[in-house]
Amino acid sequence: MFRTLFSALAALVLAFAALPAAAQQLSLKQISTYLNALQTVQSPFTQINADGTISTGTIAISRPGKARFDYNAPESGLVLVSSGAVYIIDRKLGGDPETYPLNQTPLSIILARNVDLGTAGMVTGHSYDGTATIVTAQDPKRPEYGSIQMKFTADPVELRQWIITDRDGTKTTVVLGGLENVKLPLSKFLP
Repeated sequence: MFRTLFSALAALVLAFAALPAAAQQLSLKQISTYLNALQTVQSPFTQINADGTISTGTIAISRPGKARFDYNAPESGLVLVSSGAVYIIDRKLGGDPETYPLNQTPLSIILARNVDLGTAGMVTGHSYDGTATIVTAQDPKRPEYGSIQMKFTADPVELRQWIITDRDGTKTTVVLGGLENVKLPLSKFLP
């Protein structure tokens, strides 16, 4: 009887070990905890624009509420997120920046003071593709402003990519080259 029980337990352990990688899917709580722990980080990025063109640069994020996208040449753009607004600045043309309220963009979900992906109506998709956990979220109070699909790897948990779908259905993909904790002056996030 002991042998039969041992064999059954061994078979059960092997069966669990052979389960598909979906067992590695990160929970919404794990992802929320990770995002809330981000303070000031920086990463190279590659952006795939809606028209198929590709832009590169460096992103800096200072939570809550601040981000800076510095684009490499030949781009001349700068996108700043600060004081509850998104500023799109064309350094070649000069003039006043285009300005949008941050809370009208899906990026506000990542930059919020307290990210809680467990909020009712926020997450519209949560899956695992074999290498990363994918979470699609929207502001449950303003779903008309679009959504953000975020891709996270585990061990350690890290944000690797996001796709923003705006209110018109236009998609912009940002692939991160690896977020690093850095110290940046507050002035870096001023328009």
